[in-house]
Amino acid sequence: MLRNTFIELLKNYTKDDSLIDHLWTEIVEHYAAHNRYYHTLQHLDNLLLLLIDLKEKIKNWDVILFTLYYHDIIYDPLQSDNEAKSADLAEKRMKQIGVSNHIIKLCRKQILATKSHLESTDSDTNYFTDADLSILGQAWEMYALYFQNVRKEYAIYSNAMYRVGRLKVLKTFLSMHRIFKTAYFYQKFEQQAQENLKKEVVQLEG
Repeated sequence: MLRNTFIELLKNYTKDDSLIDHLWTEIVEHYAAHNRYYHTLQHLDNLLLLLIDLKEKIKNWDVILFTLYYHDIIYDPLQSDNEAKSADLAEKRMKQIGVSNHIIKLCRKQILATKSHLESTDSDTNYFTDADLSILGQAWEMYALYFQNVRKEYAIYSNAMYRVGRLKVLKTFLSMHRIFKTAYFYQKFEQQAQENLKKEVVQLEG
């Protein structure tokens, strides 16, 4: 479904099948890179399924889809500008297929919003960033697999260094008034997310 949805999206803008195939191959090569354990095609697939369930709430579905496919296309744990680089590549590819500047601008904003996951004035952005964080509110077993995979992505760091950085991230989320901005995701995932984050903090500090 992930591939078919991408192809259908691009066919709204270009009839060049070879270009569409090339751009899909680029998506696969980035998300299937050997150093990725969480930010993978499976992550995109999970996001797509979540977002399809609330499609009627989304104002601009094409923007959401472009954001989905490109928001983590550049991912280097050693760098802090992955979102900006991902947004740059998304813009380049959208221009190649003739996407309007309006859609490109909205997509850039959504991708950049995944860096902080703060509340936006744009409801679509809030739905996307909430979906991106939905793993936090999954059952503990799935959440534990998630943070183990994140640790693998940061394997270059020592346990001590990783522990400091991870605790900072977890405590930032726990200091928020609420993790999920939208009522839809708040009701589904907030309580479990709070429990998961606190449990991981205890493990790291133990």
